[in-house]
Amino acid sequence: MVAKIKLGVLSSTRGTDMQAIIDEIKAGRLDASIEVVISNRKDAYALERARRHGIEAVFIEPGDKSREEFDREVMKILKEKNIDLILLIAYMRIIGPEFVSEYKNKIMNVHPSLLPAFGGGIDKGVHRAVLNHGVKITGCTIHFVDETVDGGPIVVQKAVSIGEDETVDSLKEKVQNAEKEGIIEAIKLFQEGRLRVNGRRVRILSDENTGHSSGG
Repeated sequence: MVAKIKLGVLSSTRGTDMQAIIDEIKAGRLDASIEVVISNRKDAYALERARRHGIEAVFIEPGDKSREEFDREVMKILKEKNIDLILLIAYMRIIGPEFVSEYKNKIMNVHPSLLPAFGGGIDKGVHRAVLNHGVKITGCTIHFVDETVDGGPIVVQKAVSIGEDETVDSLKEKVQNAEKEGIIEAIKLFQEGRLRVNGRRVRILSDENTGHSSGG
């Protein structure tokens, strides 16, 4: 039996992918709970989205805090909530080494390209770069967070084909649909204990090779 998993979400924008997680939980297809949503932006719609679904929403004022000070405030909340897996959904901050070490292989980031291609950018800037380069296939990547930017071990990737008349907005919509599918898949693999990280590679175990325990 797979144990219920406690999720924490860090987001600086709308938290669109989080809605897919909320929907899966409400439909009974994902045995999980989002315990808290934390943002560094007071007006982030992700906070309002959380409140509308009865999820605790926390704004942390970055102010003149160092990255370490800010991260420690976030970690304090996550520890109080006994979070099993942290999800970065359009989180516009770089996580420091202390945070990464504390939650090694327990932080996943959603990136709107097929890494390592088009790493380092955010949101529409990534899709614009993809179109400007004339590539035919893009997609999304869910990866574990390490000390590098968009360079951690890859868990799940979903490919998206690019149409001849594709725009930044139409491509963003396609990729976001792939992100929603990918993040749910990644959460379930983590929950089922099927992810094994070996250097830069993430091995996905088959059902019979795992004890179905929560944790990574």
